[in-house]
Amino acid sequence: MAFIAQNPMTVLLRVPTINDEPADFINLFGLWQTIKTSKSSEVIFNFSSCRFLRQNAVAFLGGLARHIEARGGKAIFDWDSLRGDIQGNLEQNGFCAAFGGQARGWQGNSIPYREDPQDNLDGIVNYLESDWLGRDWVKTDDDIKNQIVCTVLEIYSNAFEHGRSQIGVFSCGQRYPGLNLLKLTAIDFGVGIPLNVRQFLQKPTMQAEDALRWAFQPGKTTRQNGMPGGTGLDMLRSFIKEKKGKIEIYSHDGYVLIDETQDFYGSAPTYFDGTLINITVQCDPIYYN
Repeated sequence: MAFIAQNPMTVLLRVPTINDEPADFINLFGLWQTIKTSKSSEVIFNFSSCRFLRQNAVAFLGGLARHIEARGGKAIFDWDSLRGDIQGNLEQNGFCAAFGGQARGWQGNSIPYREDPQDNLDGIVNYLESDWLGRDWVKTDDDIKNQIVCTVLEIYSNAFEHGRSQIGVFSCGQRYPGLNLLKLTAIDFGVGIPLNVRQFLQKPTMQAEDALRWAFQPGKTTRQNGMPGGTGLDMLRSFIKEKKGKIEIYSHDGYVLIDETQDFYGSAPTYFDGTLINITVQCDPIYYN
């Protein structure tokens, strides 16, 4: 990964190939750390070294660009440096259109790139119901689907209520027919779950992994008004295990992995101020092609 300062006011940010293995998240957070410490007012995203971008990268790069703009800078995407297949995917999921491209998104294997600067729960519910679980890639009955949507919706709600992000939440997903997988990523560039939990419990030295473990227990909430809350992952956890998928959560230097065999809370070899949630489920065999 190379970051080349062209002049004191411009940074050329070279985006590498991004999948969604742990090393790829380290690369994504490295891009964010470079921007966070840079005083440049203009950032050029260059893709000449990039051979593939998964949905986590699409959501993250969109949020990073809006973060640059929110602090008064300018984010420029060098569309000419994109490989044709990557550009086609970014056009399909609507990313290009969101950043000044001409092509409008269309329905394919993408779950559209989405920006929610403010709480728009009706729109997010429709997104989760129609674009994520509503396209028959994963078979489930309506009651379970509604419960899964409500659980993921609360993840979004917590990001808006507690994340304290000026730019909101960014989402993108993708069906990968060759892998028989369906993926969804949601990111906020706020203060992160560990900070909220530490402040609420008045435990400033609490480890990030312990804060994440506390936050995702049923009924736990940092809401100050006494209203019930707490994301809890029971229904989503059961759904993920049944579909042989996984949930990954990065916030500060904490990391959560929930899959068919384990619920793991530990430390990540990287750092990110906000919160990133990556959900993977296996599609039903009928859709394998």
